[in-house]
Amino acid sequence: MSMLSNLELIRRVPLFALLTTDHAEIVADAVVKRRFKRGEVVVAQGEKSNILFIILTGRARVITADRRGREVILATLQPGDYLGEMSLIDNQAHSATVRAEIQTDMLSLARAEFARCLPDNSSMAYAIMKGLVLRLRQADRKIESLALMDVYGRVARALLEFAQPDREGRLAIRDRISRQDIAKMVGASREMVSRVMKDLEERGFVETREDGSMLIREQLGSLG
Repeated sequence: MSMLSNLELIRRVPLFALLTTDHAEIVADAVVKRRFKRGEVVVAQGEKSNILFIILTGRARVITADRRGREVILATLQPGDYLGEMSLIDNQAHSATVRAEIQTDMLSLARAEFARCLPDNSSMAYAIMKGLVLRLRQADRKIESLALMDVYGRVARALLEFAQPDREGRLAIRDRISRQDIAKMVGASREMVSRVMKDLEERGFVETREDGSMLIREQLGSLG
């Protein structure tokens, strides 16, 4: 581990470069140095850790996996990079797993201290941050589906993302969505999407109504 003080360490991290002196000292007093062995999980997809991690030395991989255990690498993190901030901002589970690729030293910061450095919850800045986190999570899901799912799975996930409960509590897509638009969303040809949609309708997963809206059966989730 470096012999630099915590304050000196965080001042070298771009995330904290613009902190006021008071906030920097709060963070410096609160961070804890941690060492992760090669292959050790730092945060796990689908779980909450309520901790922000900042890499000091080493390297870590951001990985997402499907229910069958197939993995895709989303990013490789280097010294100065950080992770876990999305969950701290929106209080949701981690969208991916981060695993140390080699022995990696990190600083960890708990939620309470992290929150003291954030804008007030009612501010526009905080609303923008939550909006950006939502987009990042959607992007992670899109990358995962393109890398790991077949066309059936990608179409199913796209339809479920558009669906909302109707007045009777059924999942429905109120606005007409063309096969061409679905094809562009899932990275497939319009012809392939048309075949998939026809099959989904014949199997009862989807019902297209006269006005172009669709009823979606919850069982569709088993495909995505």
